[in-house]
Amino acid sequence: MQNEFVKLNIESKIATIIFYHPKSNSLPSNLLKELKEYFDNLSLNPDVNVIVLQSEGEKTFCAGASFDELIEIDNFIDGKEFFMGFARLLNSIRKCKKIVVGKIIGKVVGGGVGLVSVCDYTFATQDSSLKLSELALGLGPFVVGPPIERKIGKEAFVEMSLDCEWRSADWAKQHGFYNEIFDSEIELNEKLNEFTKQLSERSSEALTQLKEIYWEGTDHWDELLEQRAENSGKLVLSDYTKNFIKDFKSKK
Repeated sequence: MQNEFVKLNIESKIATIIFYHPKSNSLPSNLLKELKEYFDNLSLNPDVNVIVLQSEGEKTFCAGASFDELIEIDNFIDGKEFFMGFARLLNSIRKCKKIVVGKIIGKVVGGGVGLVSVCDYTFATQDSSLKLSELALGLGPFVVGPPIERKIGKEAFVEMSLDCEWRSADWAKQHGFYNEIFDSEIELNEKLNEFTKQLSERSSEALTQLKEIYWEGTDHWDELLEQRAENSGKLVLSDYTKNFIKDFKSKK
């Protein structure tokens, strides 16, 4: 089985970040940290205009938090720190001076939905259904909540967070998660390449200023997402959550 990784390629002012984890592209702390560092560095790179975020494989774009890591958490400090990994990554993408384009291939769960929601523009396939599963775990989509609510609105966020059911790619496009959806990855790649090439030739200063406008009103998110990480850091210690994860893992 292939080892987990984060890879970066830069060509013609287009940076492509690819992440992978053998367990459905879930995100343990080390991958969250690596991804954040890539975005921090690319934000300051004058040779980059646009960043494409994607994962390896076709079945799952991102399964969210690593259950292997969650089940080992036995105190509040470690619990908060794990969810701060997501908070730091989401904030890094939000504050990144480059336009971030998401290439979404496969299903999206939990924290992965948060990743989708902080991309500035997204391309997806018809197979890219998504769901928020946190409440089923005895948690809640606390850290990913602000970017998701910003993307799809309060009413749709309430709907997603309470019933934990799958939403189709068509639903996601209708509600603003996806800007464009395609029947095949080949079609997606053609449009994505065309779109990013155009952005690579635009004024970097204009793109940076547009990015600032897109994210107006979110300056308080550093504090907000830390508060949300504290919520999750407490709840992850509950017997309900521990038992749910054990049952889930035993069925795998």
